[in-house]
Amino acid sequence: MAPDPIVFEGAAPGALAVTMMQQFDQIQKFGQDNVDAAMKAFGTVSKGAQAIAVEAADYAKKSFEQSTSTLEKLVGAKTLDKAFEVHSDFVKTAYEGFVAQSTKMGELYANLAKDAFKPYEGLVAKVAK
Repeated sequence: MAPDPIVFEGAAPGALAVTMMQQFDQIQKFGQDNVDAAMKAFGTVSKGAQAIAVEAADYAKKSFEQSTSTLEKLVGAKTLDKAFEVHSDFVKTAYEGFVAQSTKMGELYANLAKDAFKPYEGLVAKVAK
């Protein structure tokens, strides 16, 4: 035996079906918006990660070249005073380079986080309404 259809008093026939379809369409649109935002965020994260990797590789290369140059200078040093001077210059330059690189990497990561969240800002505003 088939169940009796649900009838809401005062509602026009088919009104419930229309309302349900509208809600389904809204849910489907919201889901599509989430997928679109996720794809945009993924693209942003991918580009940001690539920029960070390139920056890290450049710093590593620069650091290696600086270390190699310093080693050559140390080997060529004739006196202990000259060796200390070369080493002190290297430590100072390496420290300054590290601080500058750390600042730059921090900015890259902060920008990556901001840019990755941007596609979701509109969705958060819609949900908050």
